[in-house]
Amino acid sequence: MSVPLMLGGLPIALHAGAPVITDGKLAAGTGTVRLSGGTLVKMERYSKRAGTISAQGWMPPAWGGLDFSGPLELRSTKVRTVAGTGLVYTLPFTPRPDQEPWALALVGGEWVPTPCSTVAGVSTVTAVPGATQYQVWAMPVYSVMVDPPDESQDQSANAHSWTLSWEEA
Repeated sequence: MSVPLMLGGLPIALHAGAPVITDGKLAAGTGTVRLSGGTLVKMERYSKRAGTISAQGWMPPAWGGLDFSGPLELRSTKVRTVAGTGLVYTLPFTPRPDQEPWALALVGGEWVPTPCSTVAGVSTVTAVPGATQYQVWAMPVYSVMVDPPDESQDQSANAHSWTLSWEEA
């Protein structure tokens, strides 16, 4: 991986462990209702993300100096993708500024890299002869609210474990 997970401008140290990252839609902004004719309709007031990050390594994450009282920038390494048969894709998230999105094309049952350029959240993929589908991959950046991570130390194994939960601000 060429870029590290970062929180509040601080990278996670390699020796703090390989992060396990979840990234999902925050369910609080959506719901379903039935109309008078019985049709089920999905309603959405807002769309935000939430998740967890955890790891186990030889040292703690060293985020003790961060100010957790307000939003922090989370530069995730958990990729998000969009796919289809076209060449232009609007990303439903902001990609990390230090890691450009990249693209793959499905040709004869195999995924091959293809150039793509992204401007203002819109990725344009270079066509590949014989391609039947394309995917744009990117690592997102979020403004998040998070509490300091829960940490533990196993002295017998010389291991430090930590977990934090985050919600998009």
